[in-house]
Amino acid sequence: MEVLGVDGWKGKWVAVTLQNGKWKKVEVFPSLSELSAASDAQIIAVDVPIGLVERPPRIADMEARSLLGPRRSSVFDAPPAFCLDEKWDNYRDANAESKRVTGRGISAQSFALIKNIREAHIVAEADPRIYEVHPELCFLEIAGQPLNFTKKSWNGQLLRRRLLSGEGIEIPDQLPDECAGVPADDLLDAAAAAWSAHRIATNQANAIPDAGKRRERIWA
Repeated sequence: MEVLGVDGWKGKWVAVTLQNGKWKKVEVFPSLSELSAASDAQIIAVDVPIGLVERPPRIADMEARSLLGPRRSSVFDAPPAFCLDEKWDNYRDANAESKRVTGRGISAQSFALIKNIREAHIVAEADPRIYEVHPELCFLEIAGQPLNFTKKSWNGQLLRRRLLSGEGIEIPDQLPDECAGVPADDLLDAAAAAWSAHRIATNQANAIPDAGKRRERIWA
């Protein structure tokens, strides 16, 4: 059984494949739609909000922050659903409209993900294998507690690699040439997403706020 964990990187998508829960390979795809079309994976877990609501914040985002403690800042409120319309391509305009419609602004960090969010929305509509995950929740599930170090720190990266190794996911010391430029934190996030994809495929995953629906939930 194959599953994929996916993280966005510089307008592309880093995809880690697990076979029966073990590392198989890493690839970089130019688009999520191409990844979806090329993959035979049973589950594709993507680190991007899937399922926006008209009036944020989403319950999933609020609950994720409450669980993550020192890593709570890694969870941004997903933008309101109207931002899926490509006419809202200017942050200032979208932020003003959000304040008018919902009474809340949009964080710059959240809006910076809008192209990935739009692409994931379109692909997830057509591909029921796609689920939303958040790597820090994945690592919380593995470790049993929020991690103390950020994913960009030396301690944080080594800790995350050890946690994945303890779950049978051995990341190689050297990646293929086409993936050699992938940053360590994006690779670790994709691998953590793949860990959760395997749990989804084997009916072991948890979801917040609950597992009642595929969308508007963060799975781990």
